[in-house]
Amino acid sequence: MILPDPEGRRDLTPALTARLCDRRAGIGADGVLRVVRTAARPAAAGPGGQRPEGGRPDEADHAEWFMDYRNADGSIAEMCGNGLRVFARYLLEHGLAAGPSFAVATRSGARQVQVEPDGRITVDMGPVSVLGPGRAVVGGALRDGLRISVGNPHLACLVDDALGKFDLTAAPGLDPAHFPAGGNVELVQVTGPAALSMRVHERGSGETRSCGTGAVAAAAAAAALSSSATKTVPGQWHVTVPGGALTVTLDAGTSWLTGPAVIVAEGELDPGWMTSASSASPS
Repeated sequence: MILPDPEGRRDLTPALTARLCDRRAGIGADGVLRVVRTAARPAAAGPGGQRPEGGRPDEADHAEWFMDYRNADGSIAEMCGNGLRVFARYLLEHGLAAGPSFAVATRSGARQVQVEPDGRITVDMGPVSVLGPGRAVVGGALRDGLRISVGNPHLACLVDDALGKFDLTAAPGLDPAHFPAGGNVELVQVTGPAALSMRVHERGSGETRSCGTGAVAAAAAAAALSSSATKTVPGQWHVTVPGGALTVTLDAGTSWLTGPAVIVAEGELDPGWMTSASSASPS
Protein backbone atom coordinates (compact mmCIF):
# COMPACT_ATOMS: atom_id res chain seq x y z
CA MET A 1 0.00 0.00 0.00
CA ILE A 2 1.33 3.43 -0.94
CA LEU A 3 0.61 6.31 1.44
CA PRO A 4 1.59 9.77 0.12
CA ASP A 5 2.93 12.05 2.85
CA PRO A 6 5.46 14.32 1.08
CA GLU A 7 6.29 16.52 4.07
CA GLY A 8 6.30 13.70 6.64
CA ARG A 9 3.44 15.15 8.67
CA ARG A 10 1.48 11.93 9.17
CA ASP A 11 2.14 10.13 12.46
CA LEU A 12 2.39 6.65 10.98
CA THR A 13 2.12 4.72 14.23
CA PRO A 14 2.54 0.94 14.43
CA ALA A 15 -1.17 0.71 15.29
CA LEU A 16 -2.22 2.70 12.22
CA THR A 17 0.08 0.69 9.95
CA ALA A 18 -1.24 -2.61 11.27
CA ARG A 19 -4.85 -1.47 10.90
CA LEU A 20 -4.27 -0.28 7.32
CA CYS A 21 -2.76 -3.65 6.46
CA ASP A 22 -5.53 -5.63 8.18
CA ARG A 23 -7.49 -7.39 5.45
CA ARG A 24 -10.68 -7.37 7.56
CA ALA A 25 -10.57 -4.13 9.55
CA GLY A 26 -8.58 -2.00 7.08
CA ILE A 27 -7.61 -2.06 3.42
CA GLY A 28 -5.28 -5.05 3.42
CA ALA A 29 -1.60 -5.15 2.46
CA ASP A 30 1.73 -6.83 3.16
CA GLY A 31 3.17 -3.46 4.19
CA VAL A 32 2.95 0.32 3.82
CA LEU A 33 5.21 2.41 1.58
CA ARG A 34 5.07 6.00 2.75
CA VAL A 35 6.12 8.54 0.11
CA VAL A 36 8.20 11.17 1.93
CA ARG A 37 10.62 13.79 0.68
CA THR A 38 14.14 12.81 1.72
CA ALA A 39 14.55 16.12 3.55
CA ALA A 40 11.55 15.21 5.75
CA ARG A 41 12.37 11.54 6.26
CA PRO A 42 12.19 9.98 9.73
CA ALA A 43 15.21 8.67 11.63
CA ALA A 44 17.33 6.37 9.46
CA ALA A 45 17.86 3.62 12.02
CA GLY A 46 16.49 0.23 11.09
CA PRO A 47 14.80 -2.42 13.26
CA GLY A 48 16.25 -2.52 16.74
CA GLY A 49 17.99 0.82 16.17
CA GLN A 50 20.88 -0.69 14.20
CA ARG A 51 22.55 1.00 11.28
CA PRO A 52 21.70 -0.18 7.75
CA GLU A 53 23.32 -3.51 6.84
CA GLY A 54 24.13 -2.65 3.24
CA GLY A 55 23.77 0.02 0.60
CA ARG A 56 25.01 3.58 0.34
CA PRO A 57 23.38 5.67 3.12
CA ASP A 58 25.37 8.84 2.37
CA GLU A 59 24.06 8.95 -1.20
CA ALA A 60 20.46 8.90 0.08
CA ASP A 61 20.66 12.64 0.71
CA HIS A 62 20.86 13.23 -3.06
CA ALA A 63 17.59 11.38 -3.80
CA GLU A 64 14.48 13.55 -3.69
CA TRP A 65 12.18 10.82 -2.36
CA PHE A 66 12.48 8.45 0.59
CA MET A 67 10.64 5.10 0.77
CA ASP A 68 9.52 4.78 4.40
CA TYR A 69 8.68 1.07 4.49
CA ARG A 70 6.67 -0.50 7.33
CA ASN A 71 5.83 -4.19 7.73
CA ALA A 72 2.23 -5.31 8.10
CA ASP A 73 2.61 -5.56 11.89
CA GLY A 74 3.73 -1.90 12.08
CA SER A 75 7.43 -2.61 12.53
CA ILE A 76 10.04 -0.73 10.50
CA ALA A 77 12.01 -2.50 7.76
CA GLU A 78 15.18 -1.53 5.95
CA MET A 79 14.30 -2.39 2.38
CA CYS A 80 11.66 -3.93 0.09
CA GLY A 81 12.63 -4.72 -3.49
CA ASN A 82 9.16 -5.26 -4.90
CA GLY A 83 7.92 -2.29 -2.91
CA LEU A 84 10.64 -0.12 -4.42
CA ARG A 85 9.52 -1.02 -7.95
CA VAL A 86 5.89 -0.04 -7.31
CA PHE A 87 7.07 3.01 -5.33
CA ALA A 88 8.97 4.09 -8.46
CA ARG A 89 5.86 3.47 -10.59
CA TYR A 90 3.85 5.74 -8.30
CA LEU A 91 6.43 8.53 -8.55
CA LEU A 92 6.45 8.27 -12.35
CA GLU A 93 2.65 8.18 -12.76
CA HIS A 94 2.20 11.19 -10.47
CA GLY A 95 4.92 13.30 -12.09
CA LEU A 96 7.12 13.20 -8.99
CA ALA A 97 10.09 11.71 -10.82
CA ALA A 98 11.27 11.57 -14.42
CA GLY A 99 12.60 8.41 -16.05
CA PRO A 100 14.12 6.41 -17.32
CA SER A 101 16.53 6.46 -14.37
CA PHE A 102 16.47 8.05 -10.91
CA ALA A 103 17.40 7.31 -7.30
CA VAL A 104 15.19 6.56 -4.30
CA ALA A 105 16.41 6.79 -0.70
CA THR A 106 15.77 3.82 1.63
CA ARG A 107 16.96 2.79 5.08
CA SER A 108 19.54 0.64 3.29
CA GLY A 109 20.87 3.61 1.32
CA ALA A 110 20.11 5.11 -2.08
CA ARG A 111 18.79 2.70 -4.73
CA GLN A 112 18.87 3.39 -8.44
CA VAL A 113 15.71 2.72 -10.47
CA GLN A 114 15.63 2.03 -14.22
CA VAL A 115 12.51 1.85 -16.42
CA GLU A 116 13.02 -0.81 -19.09
CA PRO A 117 11.80 -0.39 -22.71
CA ASP A 118 9.09 -3.04 -22.11
CA GLY A 119 7.73 -1.14 -19.07
CA ARG A 120 9.23 -3.39 -16.42
CA ILE A 121 11.23 -1.73 -13.67
CA THR A 122 14.73 -2.66 -12.57
CA VAL A 123 16.10 -1.60 -9.20
CA ASP A 124 19.64 -1.67 -7.88
CA MET A 125 19.31 -3.88 -4.81
CA GLY A 126 22.82 -3.16 -3.58
CA PRO A 127 25.59 -5.58 -2.70
CA VAL A 128 24.73 -9.06 -1.46
CA SER A 129 26.66 -10.51 1.47
CA VAL A 130 26.74 -14.26 2.11
CA LEU A 131 27.34 -14.39 5.85
CA GLY A 132 27.59 -18.13 6.43
CA PRO A 133 25.43 -21.11 7.33
CA GLY A 134 22.34 -20.89 9.49
CA ARG A 135 19.26 -22.85 10.47
CA ALA A 136 15.55 -22.31 10.86
CA VAL A 137 12.75 -24.40 12.31
CA VAL A 138 10.06 -24.53 9.61
CA GLY A 139 6.84 -26.38 10.37
CA GLY A 140 8.54 -28.21 13.26
CA ALA A 141 11.51 -29.40 11.15
CA LEU A 142 15.06 -28.04 11.19
CA ARG A 143 16.23 -26.64 7.84
CA ASP A 144 19.75 -25.64 6.89
CA GLY A 145 20.35 -22.50 4.89
CA LEU A 146 22.63 -19.59 4.17
CA ARG A 147 22.48 -16.29 6.05
CA ILE A 148 22.40 -13.51 3.49
CA SER A 149 22.14 -9.73 3.74
CA VAL A 150 20.47 -7.74 0.96
CA GLY A 151 20.31 -4.66 3.15
CA ASN A 152 17.97 -6.70 5.35
CA PRO A 153 18.47 -10.15 6.92
CA HIS A 154 17.59 -13.43 5.18
CA LEU A 155 18.02 -17.16 5.63
CA ALA A 156 17.71 -18.90 2.25
CA CYS A 157 17.16 -22.66 2.48
CA LEU A 158 17.59 -24.80 -0.64
CA VAL A 159 15.18 -27.76 -0.47
CA ASP A 160 14.47 -30.81 -2.61
CA ASP A 161 10.86 -31.31 -1.50
CA ALA A 162 7.92 -29.68 -3.27
CA LEU A 163 7.48 -26.19 -1.90
CA GLY A 164 3.76 -26.69 -1.32
CA LYS A 165 4.37 -29.19 1.47
CA PHE A 166 5.92 -26.65 3.84
CA ASP A 167 3.87 -24.96 6.56
CA LEU A 168 4.59 -21.23 6.67
CA THR A 169 1.53 -20.23 8.67
CA ALA A 170 3.77 -19.67 11.70
CA ALA A 171 6.99 -17.68 11.71
CA PRO A 172 10.04 -19.94 11.31
CA GLY A 173 12.26 -20.17 14.36
CA LEU A 174 15.58 -18.37 13.88
CA ASP A 175 18.70 -18.26 16.05
CA PRO A 176 18.57 -14.88 17.85
CA ALA A 177 22.36 -14.81 17.91
CA HIS A 178 22.35 -14.58 14.10
CA PHE A 179 19.05 -12.73 13.74
CA PRO A 180 18.67 -10.40 16.74
CA ALA A 181 15.96 -8.37 14.99
CA GLY A 182 14.39 -11.36 13.21
CA GLY A 183 14.67 -12.13 9.52
CA ASN A 184 13.05 -13.35 6.34
CA VAL A 185 13.14 -17.06 5.49
CA GLU A 186 13.11 -18.34 1.90
CA LEU A 187 12.44 -21.92 0.83
CA VAL A 188 14.16 -22.34 -2.52
CA GLN A 189 13.99 -25.06 -5.13
CA VAL A 190 16.27 -25.12 -8.18
CA THR A 191 13.96 -25.93 -11.12
CA GLY A 192 16.32 -25.67 -14.09
CA PRO A 193 19.36 -23.90 -15.49
CA ALA A 194 19.50 -20.56 -13.65
CA ALA A 195 15.85 -21.01 -12.59
CA LEU A 196 14.34 -21.11 -9.11
CA SER A 197 11.00 -21.38 -7.37
CA MET A 198 10.59 -19.78 -3.97
CA ARG A 199 8.24 -19.30 -1.05
CA VAL A 200 8.97 -16.76 1.66
CA HIS A 201 7.95 -15.88 5.20
CA GLU A 202 8.67 -12.18 5.71
CA ARG A 203 9.56 -10.76 9.09
CA GLY A 204 6.60 -8.78 10.37
CA SER A 205 4.25 -9.77 7.52
CA GLY A 206 3.99 -13.58 7.37
CA GLU A 207 4.02 -15.54 4.13
CA THR A 208 3.74 -13.22 1.13
CA ARG A 209 3.23 -13.87 -2.56
CA SER A 210 6.57 -12.33 -3.44
CA CYS A 211 9.64 -10.72 -1.89
CA GLY A 212 12.20 -8.83 -3.95
CA THR A 213 15.05 -8.95 -1.45
CA GLY A 214 14.12 -12.60 -0.84
CA ALA A 215 14.42 -13.37 -4.56
CA VAL A 216 17.91 -11.84 -4.56
CA ALA A 217 18.84 -13.81 -1.44
CA ALA A 218 17.51 -17.01 -3.03
CA ALA A 219 19.56 -16.44 -6.19
CA ALA A 220 22.68 -15.72 -4.15
CA ALA A 221 22.17 -18.91 -2.13
CA ALA A 222 21.61 -20.98 -5.27
CA ALA A 223 24.72 -19.53 -6.88
CA ALA A 224 26.74 -20.39 -3.78
CA LEU A 225 25.32 -23.85 -3.07
CA SER A 226 23.89 -25.42 -6.21
CA SER A 227 26.44 -27.20 -8.39
CA SER A 228 23.67 -28.61 -10.63
CA ALA A 229 22.47 -25.21 -11.88
CA THR A 230 24.29 -24.14 -15.04
CA LYS A 231 23.76 -20.45 -15.67
CA THR A 232 22.69 -19.67 -19.22
CA VAL A 233 23.43 -15.95 -18.72
CA PRO A 234 26.29 -15.10 -16.34
CA GLY A 235 24.83 -13.88 -13.08
CA GLN A 236 21.18 -13.93 -14.19
CA TRP A 237 18.52 -16.00 -12.43
CA HIS A 238 14.81 -16.41 -13.14
CA VAL A 239 12.83 -16.65 -9.90
CA THR A 240 9.22 -17.86 -9.79
CA VAL A 241 7.15 -16.89 -6.76
CA PRO A 242 3.42 -17.41 -6.06
CA GLY A 243 2.80 -13.84 -7.27
CA GLY A 244 4.61 -14.11 -10.61
CA ALA A 245 8.14 -14.05 -12.01
CA LEU A 246 11.22 -11.93 -11.36
CA THR A 247 14.68 -11.70 -12.85
CA VAL A 248 17.69 -11.32 -10.55
CA THR A 249 21.09 -10.31 -11.88
CA LEU A 250 24.13 -10.72 -9.66
CA ASP A 251 27.49 -9.14 -10.33
CA ALA A 252 30.62 -8.45 -8.33
CA GLY A 253 29.50 -5.08 -7.00
CA THR A 254 25.71 -5.15 -6.69
CA SER A 255 22.50 -6.97 -7.58
CA TRP A 256 19.54 -6.05 -9.77
CA LEU A 257 15.87 -6.98 -9.58
CA THR A 258 13.62 -6.71 -12.64
CA GLY A 259 9.87 -7.23 -12.87
CA PRO A 260 6.51 -5.61 -13.57
CA ALA A 261 5.04 -2.91 -11.31
CA VAL A 262 1.31 -2.18 -11.51
CA ILE A 263 -0.88 0.08 -9.37
CA VAL A 264 -4.35 -1.49 -9.27
CA ALA A 265 -6.39 1.22 -7.50
CA GLU A 266 -6.30 4.64 -5.84
CA GLY A 267 -8.63 6.18 -3.29
CA GLU A 268 -9.04 8.28 -0.16
CA LEU A 269 -9.01 7.31 3.50
CA ASP A 270 -11.61 8.79 5.82
CA PRO A 271 -9.85 11.23 8.21
CA GLY A 272 -11.96 10.11 11.16
CA TRP A 273 -11.09 6.48 10.58
CA MET A 274 -7.41 7.39 10.30
CA THR A 275 -7.53 9.17 13.66
CA SER A 276 -9.22 6.29 15.46
CA ALA A 277 -7.01 3.65 13.77
CA SER A 278 -3.85 5.47 14.90
CA SER A 279 -4.54 4.62 18.54
CA ALA A 280 -6.47 1.36 18.17
CA SER A 281 -4.93 -1.96 19.12
CA PRO A 282 -4.22 -4.18 16.09
CA SER A 283 -6.93 -6.83 15.72
